[in-house]
Amino acid sequence: MRYGFIAAVAAFAAVFAAAANAQDAPKDVKGLYLTADYPAVTVRPGETSTVNLQLRNYDVAPERLTLSVSGVPKGWTATLMGGGQPIGAIMPASDSSVSLELRLDVPKDAAIGTQHLVVTAAGGATSLQLPVDVTLAKDLPAKLSVTPELPELRGTSKSSFEYTLAIKNDSGKKLTVSLAAQAPRNFDASFTEEYGTQEVNAVPINAGQSKNVKLKVAPPNTAAAGDYKVTARVSAEDTSATADLGLDITGQPKLDVSGREGLVSTRASAGKQTTVPVVITNTGTAPAEDVELSGSAPSGWKVTFNPASVDRIAPNQNKEVQALITPTDKAIAGDYVTTITAAARGETASTDFRVTVTTSTMWGIAGVGIIGVALLVMVGAVARFGRR
Repeated sequence: MRYGFIAAVAAFAAVFAAAANAQDAPKDVKGLYLTADYPAVTVRPGETSTVNLQLRNYDVAPERLTLSVSGVPKGWTATLMGGGQPIGAIMPASDSSVSLELRLDVPKDAAIGTQHLVVTAAGGATSLQLPVDVTLAKDLPAKLSVTPELPELRGTSKSSFEYTLAIKNDSGKKLTVSLAAQAPRNFDASFTEEYGTQEVNAVPINAGQSKNVKLKVAPPNTAAAGDYKVTARVSAEDTSATADLGLDITGQPKLDVSGREGLVSTRASAGKQTTVPVVITNTGTAPAEDVELSGSAPSGWKVTFNPASVDRIAPNQNKEVQALITPTDKAIAGDYVTTITAAARGETASTDFRVTVTTSTMWGIAGVGIIGVALLVMVGAVARFGRR
């Protein structure tokens, strides 16, 4: 049952494929055709070149065709390849096509000029011929182009801008392409592989091929909001190409926390609330919205704020809030640290405030009382036992 189902699916797929190929074939064309997308090519002496061919069958019975190449100059090697191996015959099914390649190995001392080769596919009832012109030339002039996928990007001064660049080698030989970028002062620019983090300053690109790289641009945190330009440059031998890129940096708030007039210390009594003025300044290039305040203090301490948050602080402006710090009742005299933090949409800042705790007056009175009682007991003991 299972194998019958698989066979039925395979048969249906074969019929569907044949129907699809039949639809691709022109209705008024019938027969076998040997074609090439580029039947005239230019190569350099000492290199290997490949010409892509196709044998198409339009609505005729399959026929075995023997392949050959004539007109091959002395010292050259011409090989017909199919499926990654040398072939000597080909047999396309009805309404289908088979791809093959003509591989040419040209000796280094081959004379400059044009050679006329003929690829033949012959059978009992068919003989097909395809002329292929091969022109030998010295080094073709190098030619490069670079195209950004997205030439304009937007973000904050904390963003990392990544541009994908497609570099094409339009020359007739493999090139090692150098990479460079001209960015505004203090902007960091580097090239990496398209997939990965390895930094590169040059990439090899085969003749007629393209390769993608990434250009990463990191502005300094102090970059003001505005439009900036970056120029990517690729070069090899005596040719180069450039692409202009844009960065739209939006404003970014930057917070600073301090005490009034820079004072970051205060005194407090154990168990009693102390008010500390806290100044929050926005030194960034965009308003700081919904600034939340928090405090970190020793265990058992209480830290609140009045107000608990600030709706908005404009660039280069500040707002003052009151930090209400209450040491625990059991706090002993000494210096403690309380950290005040302000946060607004990913932007945070904090400052440590030193709080010097003194014991309360009640504890002082109690201490004096204890000392007095101890003295009275001592005097009484001396008076009683001294007479004996």
